[in-house]
Amino acid sequence: MEYTREKVLEALGKVRYPDKNMDIVSLNMVSDLKIEGKKISFTIIFPNANSPFEKSIVKACEATIKALVGSDIEANIKTANKIAAAPIKSQEEESLKGVKNIIAVASGKGGVGKSTVASNLAVSLASKGAKVGLLDADIYGPSIPKMFNVEGERPYLKKVNGKDKIVPIEKYGVKILSIAFFVRPEDAIIWRGSMATSALKQFINDTIWGELDYLLLDLPPGTGDIHLTMVQTIPVTGGVIVSTPQPVAVADAIKGISMFRNETINVPILGLIENMSWFTPEELPDNKYYIFGKDGLKNLSEKENIPLLGQIPLVQSIREGGDNGNPIALNNESITGKAFNDLATKVIDALNERNEKLDPTKVVQIDPNASCAT
Repeated sequence: MEYTREKVLEALGKVRYPDKNMDIVSLNMVSDLKIEGKKISFTIIFPNANSPFEKSIVKACEATIKALVGSDIEANIKTANKIAAAPIKSQEEESLKGVKNIIAVASGKGGVGKSTVASNLAVSLASKGAKVGLLDADIYGPSIPKMFNVEGERPYLKKVNGKDKIVPIEKYGVKILSIAFFVRPEDAIIWRGSMATSALKQFINDTIWGELDYLLLDLPPGTGDIHLTMVQTIPVTGGVIVSTPQPVAVADAIKGISMFRNETINVPILGLIENMSWFTPEELPDNKYYIFGKDGLKNLSEKENIPLLGQIPLVQSIREGGDNGNPIALNNESITGKAFNDLATKVIDALNERNEKLDPTKVVQIDPNASCAT
């Protein structure tokens, strides 16, 4: 018996979405429907992240297909979230015309696990069906290739309209680009600020990013040339700030908040991410030891009225995953895998809320003679 697209959609039209009181086909929630013999696969696009109806609708789809189409069908049903877009309005960055959202991942100081958070957040977003890119903008201390186990890879060039364009490396569903792909691992990058910022501009403008739901920028710690170049080159949708709960780290996180909120820069802050919130031994998953203090960023989020998007525990497997190129977010059953999955959900929600309420961010215009944006 041959199963047709029409027959499958007719069956799925019987599955209703409770919150909308309409069927999922009429709501355009069914995407990427493929039929190969007795194997049927499709994705259900939910209107927002973390829908309370997700599991029940997936089960309803499975039951309806077997009842109305064929009992011997093997159904592969994926879920994803509808992604609100902040349009890229700049005419200069043609390479970013397919990018819906640009997220700056920043930290006030080094050593707080910003790149680890950026890597695992990218993997978690990709696991939800999103198209994700990750630009390692930490020119002097690039670490993303190691965290994805692609240190030996080299991007290739492709001619586009007569110009050479960089094709990023792809791993775990994430498109990756880093200065580390172009230098030997043992070589120090001894560049003046102008050289570093030129490299960043080239990575942004001369790369084939294609269609992306999210482009994450792993920024250097602190506030400086790279950060200013970023906001002067592309319209950043929003920023997230990573910090440990330690008071000295929180003090620097406040500077990061100040940078994004500066009236000249004015990039919306999506939220704060507290890393190394507590130490939890793998063999004692219910135990929490507050090595760097307790609730430092949680208290800051309340004081500054900025959402706390997540608290990531300090677990040995996070460090091991980063060192061997297997981000812990790949394991959704682990403590930290679940934490990063929850973080990705909250980032999606924060972005959708930002895009519904605010206008697209504009490229920053800064007086070239000024020493800083004040």
